[in-house]
Amino acid sequence: VQLQASGGGLVQPGDSLRLSCVVSGVSLDYSAIAWFRQAPGKERELVASITVGEIEKYADSVKGRFGISREGAANTAYLQMNALRPEDTAMYYCNSISRAWKWGPGTQVTVSS
Repeated sequence: VQLQASGGGLVQPGDSLRLSCVVSGVSLDYSAIAWFRQAPGKERELVASITVGEIEKYADSVKGRFGISREGAANTAYLQMNALRPEDTAMYYCNSISRAWKWGPGTQVTVSS
């Protein structure tokens, strides 16, 4: 399985970003997927996940601000991030919920005024 995350950038507090994760080697029609993030000096944490049955779960820190979705035809997962805060600054990665796939390079999100 190969994972290619993109869409990160440098934004100001309150701005929005949409991350994309193109997956190859496994069909998202049959596999749940999740977004993780890792800030400097911190452990990698689960941010959001979506199952095959479209059940979404979010970390408390992003509830109401982030939205996860998936597009089967493109085998791509998305993370819509709204009302971004400086504490959202991190490298963002996609993977299976169980972290079973080889990690891709991630995409950097920096929120700063």
